Amino acid sequence: MNAPGPENVLDLQLALSRVGGDKQLLREIAFLFIEDCPRAFAEIQEAIASGDAAKLETTAHALKGSVANFAARDAVAAAFGLEQMGRAKEMSQAEGMLSRLESALSAVCEQLAAL
Repeated sequence: MNAPGPENVLDLQLALSRVGGDKQLLREIAFLFIEDCPRAFAEIQEAIASGDAAKLETTAHALKGSVANFAARDAVAAAFGLEQMGRAKEMSQAEGMLSRLESALSAVCEQLAAL
């Protein structure tokens, strides 16, 4: 259950431990994340499209923190990669990382919706 794979992109045991074992609280946080995720992703897309490295860094950092609550390693890694690109002001690989993030977030939201 804890090993990430195509059908298991979250570490639900770890996520549950982060909310003191409260399954209802985890569901509520998941619902809020699912609602906010499209806005956060759109802000990252906008930052990349406009070449705004500072905005990319801050928006990717915020999303990384949110998705880390669910121990979603692939999504955290992609958001961190974008955050680092923004910090370094080197965005030439951002589109590829954005695709990776989009795929990872889709899988995360799908699993969270099933909680």
